Amino acid sequence: MIESLMDSEKLQLWGGIECTVSRVGDYYRDQLVESGHAERSEDINLLCELGISAVRYPVLWERVMRSQRDATDWSCADWRWSDQRLAELKARNVEPILGLIHHGSGPQFTSLLDEGFVAGLGQHAAQVARRYPWAQWYTPVNEPLTTARFSCLYGHWYPHARSDEAFATALVLQCLATVEAMRSIRHVNSAAKLVLTEDLSKIHSTTRLRRQAEFENHRRWLSIDLLTGRVTRSHALYEYLARSPQLVSLLDRLASDPAPPDILGFNYYLTSERHLDERMKSYPAWSHGGNGRLRYADVEAVRVLRNGIDGREKLLEEAWDRYRIPMAVTEVHLCGTASEQIIWLRDCWRGTQELRSRGVDVRAVTVWSLFGSYDWNTLCTCKNGHYEPGAFDVSSGRPVPTQLASYVKQLAGGIEAPDSEPSPPGWWQSESRLIYPFRANEEIKKDWQPTVDLAAESLCTAASALAPE
Repeated sequence: MIESLMDSEKLQLWGGIECTVSRVGDYYRDQLVESGHAERSEDINLLCELGISAVRYPVLWERVMRSQRDATDWSCADWRWSDQRLAELKARNVEPILGLIHHGSGPQFTSLLDEGFVAGLGQHAAQVARRYPWAQWYTPVNEPLTTARFSCLYGHWYPHARSDEAFATALVLQCLATVEAMRSIRHVNSAAKLVLTEDLSKIHSTTRLRRQAEFENHRRWLSIDLLTGRVTRSHALYEYLARSPQLVSLLDRLASDPAPPDILGFNYYLTSERHLDERMKSYPAWSHGGNGRLRYADVEAVRVLRNGIDGREKLLEEAWDRYRIPMAVTEVHLCGTASEQIIWLRDCWRGTQELRSRGVDVRAVTVWSLFGSYDWNTLCTCKNGHYEPGAFDVSSGRPVPTQLASYVKQLAGGIEAPDSEPSPPGWWQSESRLIYPFRANEEIKKDWQPTVDLAAESLCTAASALAPE
């Protein structure tokens, strides 16, 4: 089936399942368990009936390797779950894109700051490839840059570090682990392909914070730059990453032995574009942060910029101009009403079609979180039962198709009915999105709280070092 996913003749429709296994302290959260997908084998029929051609599907290291001993003891590995699900996908001719780490840090014997993480993930990848030699598409590490930020710069997830050196180490080790995983997989299957997924982000700011925004806009490409061998000593952020002799050695390894992605997968949310503003009194306390020299608020740009954000299509064009590697939108999800979710997917589908007409090589759009997700409004750091449905609503304990599921089937069938009448704009397209004041002397009401349509990253504040003056 490898030719079908590399087909550039038409825009493909993929699907994905929220499968994060995050660790906070010694507590693991498993989205597959919380959504019930871990126990419902019949879910495979439901997702196949949507008509998607591929699905991002987990064979996660933490779920297979439950032993707490060491990375070489595979006697406790449990493959029963993935054996059954992947066999069903294969029988239904839906291509799996196998994810090996999804915002995780590996089993308890390792972490994102442990050099053993690289070899350990490589061994897991080898086991997966030998067990499923027919599988051709892999995402060894989902969003390595985002995971490094949340785990080792902001400290939300294990190992809860908060430093630039820890961030750099976690990012570089995840990229090296991706290289090692693909080497192990291709030893079994030389035709295996790498789909690298990452947040498609952009930072906006006031004039005073322009240098911080420039730094973060360089940083947003780092995982791709590392895996394409671009981070040599002349790279703009080489000195930022090369914070120790160990990191210098690891960076040299990556530069000399990269693993360029076959497809760049980009995940875009309404919180992917940020705005930095030093007028902190104009913003709620949870948005306050800084870089060690300046203090500022970090909020969703869509809530601030009166002229609008750049948007998914413009950022995809930036990525295409930078790398010229085939791309896919690998997560399309909105926390909102069913009609808003349809508008969000429809606009992505139409926008990528327009990009393709201009020569931008976008291969697929991925309906994300088919069975929904839990507690991403707090980055999965606490269990508050906040559920966001996807194509199916599992809040009753059983998956119920939503209006989005019907629209997905329509797209998969090659039918996108024209609008019989102009549809109402999504909230992100209306003046109501502008919830923050625009003058520094205006105070936010003391009882203001973020609404449920604000995604998780709104809770994060920037904690990175400012680029040198």
